[in-house]
This record gives sequence, C-alpha cells and structure tokens, in this order.
Amino acid sequence: MRPKKELLRVVRSPEGEVALDFTGRANGRGAYVCRDAECLKKAIKSRAIARAFGAQIPDEVYETLQQQLNITM
Repeated sequence: MRPKKELLRVVRSPEGEVALDFTGRANGRGAYVCRDAECLKKAIKSRAIARAFGAQIPDEVYETLQQQLNITM
C-alpha cells in the first residue's frame, strides 16, 4: 500500500488501447503500479495488469510501458 501520488496509473481505454496515464484522468479502466522499475517488472511477470483489466495484453504493450518509463528488462 502506497499513497496514490506515488503510484502510476495504467489505463485501458474503451477502444482497448493500454497506456500510461501520467495525469490520472484518462478515460477507461485503470490499474495502479508503483513507479519503481521492480514493481513494473513484477506486474509484467505475474500478468497482474492483464488480470486487473480482465483481458490479454500483448507483449508490445508491456514493451511500450517499459520504454515510457525508461526501464530495461
């Protein structure tokens, strides 16, 4: 558990597009991940984001999320 300001929102738009929401106001279903590289790596490995959205997320989306946060696996 962390304060909301320390978390990063990942949003799935009504069109099915998954992206980082730096403003916290984008339309769609959101899931929160801490801004730490290790947290994102754990979420990707355990497919936690896919479970939160109830849909499969392509590997390309995970790669884009990593690039947006400047994280290398």
